[in-house]
Amino acid sequence: MKYKEFYNRSIQNPEEFWKEQMQNLAWYKKPNTILSRDSDNHFEWFKDGELNLSYLCIDKHIEDGYGHQNAIIYDSPVTNTKQNITYSELQYEVSKLAGGLNDLGVVTGDTVIIYMPMIPQAIYAMLACARIGAIHSVVFGGFAPHELAIRIDDCEPKVVITASNGIEVERIIPYKPFVDKAIEESKHKPNYVVNYNRKQGVEISNKSYDIDYDVLTAKASIIEPVPVSSTHPLYILYTSGTTGTPKGIIRDSGGYATALKFSMKYVYGVDEGDVYWAASDVGWVVGHSYIVYGPLLNRNTTILFEGKPIKTPDASTFWRVISEHKVKVMFTAPTAIRAIKKEDPQGELIKQFDLSSLKYQFLAGERCDVATLKWTENKLKVPVIDHWWQTESGWPMLANMVGLELLKIKPGSSAKPVCGYDIQILDEDGVQTSANVEGYVTVKLPLPPGTLSNLWRNPERYKAGYLERFEGYYFSGDGGYKDEDGYVFITGRVDDIINVAGHRLSTAEMEEIVASHKSVAECAVFGIHCDIKGQKPLGLVVLKSGETPSNEQLQNEIVNTVRNNIGAVASFKNVLVVKRLPKTRSGKILRKLLRNIANSTEYKTPSTIDDVAIIKEIEYIYKTHRLGKYKNQLQ
Repeated sequence: MKYKEFYNRSIQNPEEFWKEQMQNLAWYKKPNTILSRDSDNHFEWFKDGELNLSYLCIDKHIEDGYGHQNAIIYDSPVTNTKQNITYSELQYEVSKLAGGLNDLGVVTGDTVIIYMPMIPQAIYAMLACARIGAIHSVVFGGFAPHELAIRIDDCEPKVVITASNGIEVERIIPYKPFVDKAIEESKHKPNYVVNYNRKQGVEISNKSYDIDYDVLTAKASIIEPVPVSSTHPLYILYTSGTTGTPKGIIRDSGGYATALKFSMKYVYGVDEGDVYWAASDVGWVVGHSYIVYGPLLNRNTTILFEGKPIKTPDASTFWRVISEHKVKVMFTAPTAIRAIKKEDPQGELIKQFDLSSLKYQFLAGERCDVATLKWTENKLKVPVIDHWWQTESGWPMLANMVGLELLKIKPGSSAKPVCGYDIQILDEDGVQTSANVEGYVTVKLPLPPGTLSNLWRNPERYKAGYLERFEGYYFSGDGGYKDEDGYVFITGRVDDIINVAGHRLSTAEMEEIVASHKSVAECAVFGIHCDIKGQKPLGLVVLKSGETPSNEQLQNEIVNTVRNNIGAVASFKNVLVVKRLPKTRSGKILRKLLRNIANSTEYKTPSTIDDVAIIKEIEYIYKTHRLGKYKNQLQ
């Protein structure tokens, strides 16, 4: 069946469509109620069904005779370690840890925080929680103790599972000491901290609540999966909120499993037994959906990669992993590709490897500029699929559904709505816009299975943040438009739309043009205060290795190109060169931080930033620019 017919079925009769899809799972009790509403009047899927994701991800495949297949390939260039873990081996490790958690008093409905690096034990911990019906909350390992403490107080875990340390290119991150500091600060005190000791030289203080991971699992019994309701929370995943306090996204079990199984086949085009790689972190939604649950539900071999796209050891590491492990489909963020492109602009390192196994390269997590898309297509010689989704959705909302039909790729667009998502562009009054007219990106309710079911202990914030802006619609927080062919273009968060002398302009569109300059590896464009026009755009650029244009030449060329493409109305006049851009650890550029620095507005350093030192560098560049003393900092 082609995309259009399949998609229309999902929108016109969602209950029938998703009833068919849920048949692809092995339920303990198949649901009779497909779509209903809960006590808060929120939609829920498969309410009376029972299942267990740990069973679906592991035991079902062993029962079907695939216990010998690799479930996980752990590839860690930072430790020079490679390990193949079969489904049978995964079952043993997960069952023993589940037994250990049971021994510590963890039962169905309890919460467990997982604060770990990219090691197999992180996946074991997630699946062990799922096995006994405990609700896990994976906190990204790079978060500082204060941020971890906030999450401990919010979800009140009975147990925290951690490791002694994480390993990065030039440093060791002391995970266990961070956990100890967080517990000192938090009001809620977990009963136990289970620590996996990597023996990397981190000094660990023994606390009364400490339990050694290896000791716990060695004496534990094997635990069988516990059936849970389809609506039972599988996990809480915290995402940033406009109030500064994190929002705990709740993901259900049955709807999520149905959606992920569906997406592996129809969005990503992978079959059972294929090798699939999402180069992300288990602390982010991509890691939950497409390192752990999605691939394992679909009986794929998932790559667990502990490293970086560059410097582990160089910009060839992604291509080495694809070639060595015969990856069929890869998924990463555009920022990773841009980092590789900056180090190896001609793609010479790619030529060392046989990438014939790779069928599709997916990109998401941030807006993909045309220059990055084109470079990736040119170097990899496969379709490069830019797709769009959110922590809240849990799985893709816009994509080229290659498992159905490879549609024409339009650079700058994340293609068309995925089955189940009735995506509409609305104006300020909630009226659908015409083709090519920008508005607010929304999804007509009900949302499909697998999306957020609520916010942890905060249903009012859920309603206010997502449902009240447009009645009958979920508001994504992003702006965008549909073209005459139904392709959707995401222009960025609605606060990335700037108002220049009454004209609403997309900084994302300007970024597209700036990024196309031959010397630019990466850029950010954002609005800053202007006494005359209200706002004006400012561009920061990172140059490609070996590029050394003069300030005047670079600025003139970029400003003229923006003027030629958008017009003088853009008032784009300033370009500053920086060594790097401030980003979250998941690779998103911190544009709000940049705006605050440029406007001399008081700001708080985000806990998610990957390098705090960069703030002082950029403050200095802005200061010299204001004083008229700016010179290209790289000259």
